[in-house]
Amino acid sequence: QVQVVESGGGLVQPGGSLRLSCAASGGRFSIYAMGWYRQAPGKQRELVARITTFGSTNYADSVKGRFTISRDNTKNTVYLQMNDLKPEDTAVYYCNAVHPLRPAEYNYWGQGTQVTVSS
Repeated sequence: QVQVVESGGGLVQPGGSLRLSCAASGGRFSIYAMGWYRQAPGKQRELVARITTFGSTNYADSVKGRFTISRDNTKNTVYLQMNDLKPEDTAVYYCNAVHPLRPAEYNYWGQGTQVTVSS
């Protein structure tokens, strides 16, 4: 059973930056694809960024050029560097770990961390 715990959220002004961290434990972190999702009030959860076991990344169009996902397999941690934040980035951000070959069986979520972008 993999556990993931997010940290790093908070209140930031428009144009500011935050770095989210997601620490994983209880499994072989390096074999899991990792992702960041977000859910704003009244909206569905959406993919923000994802990184594969090989380090390939993809991003939602709304964050391309502003957000960067990375992983450190030595620390069992995935990061989301968020720059030039906008009010529409306000949401609860969730970390996800999924086994690439058995996604239905091994799919784990954190509790989420709140990001609020406001002046």
